[in-house]
Amino acid sequence: MNKTQLLDKFAADHDSRLLLARILDQQTRGQQRGIPTHTGFLSPAQQAQSADLLMAAAPGQGILSGGYPDAERKLWAFLPDWFEEDLWLLDENCPLQALSVTVPTGASLTHRDYLGSLMGLGLSREKIGDILLTPTGAQIIVLEETVPILLSQWEKVGRYPVSLTRLPLDQLTPTPGEIKMIRATVASPRLDAVLSAGFSIPRSRAADLIRAGRVMVNHRPCDKTDKTVQEGDTFTCRGLGKCVLREIGGTSKRGRTILALDRYL
Repeated sequence: MNKTQLLDKFAADHDSRLLLARILDQQTRGQQRGIPTHTGFLSPAQQAQSADLLMAAAPGQGILSGGYPDAERKLWAFLPDWFEEDLWLLDENCPLQALSVTVPTGASLTHRDYLGSLMGLGLSREKIGDILLTPTGAQIIVLEETVPILLSQWEKVGRYPVSLTRLPLDQLTPTPGEIKMIRATVASPRLDAVLSAGFSIPRSRAADLIRAGRVMVNHRPCDKTDKTVQEGDTFTCRGLGKCVLREIGGTSKRGRTILALDRYL
């Protein structure tokens, strides 16, 4: 398929079409010139959508990286055959850069506070990766091109002054979020039943949320209440959060399917 056909197939709307077109342009530019190219940071949903596109357009090309293994926001990097990912991450021109942010003791700042302050400097969301909270402030992953702006212009988050230093990617210290482990039984591993168990809501409400388009499976929209789900599937629901189906076990004495889920709090 050519570019137009690919975009017609995978783009859900005008905005996603523009995004996917930019990703294809970067992949093509890197391939034609034999140089590393990259996109901006993408949300998990954008990553999933673009992965489907690239699987059709250029199978095996491109890596998703966010600076550390379990990063949520990642970018696509398209590397020449001679450039290994490990070397790319250590290269001084790597687009992924991290800053350590120190704030005064007692400053209770949230992820939203840091993000709002960064965007208040005129940075778009695609320039900003994950924001990792630390006891002394935060660690921020950004595109390399934004580092000079932040070092010269970022002075405060809210009313608190900030101190910035560069931080090697291998010194990032992400902390796992709080997880609630859930054991449940369902009549069958269909989406509405599993969602009901994972978020502790009535099955009828789970079905309503799915039909309303508020649920994503593996970061892809899904409006089918009877979709059969698999171990490892990730479910996100606007307003409720995220849960992961860790295990589909055997059956209970009553013939119901036993599930193990992790809900992220």
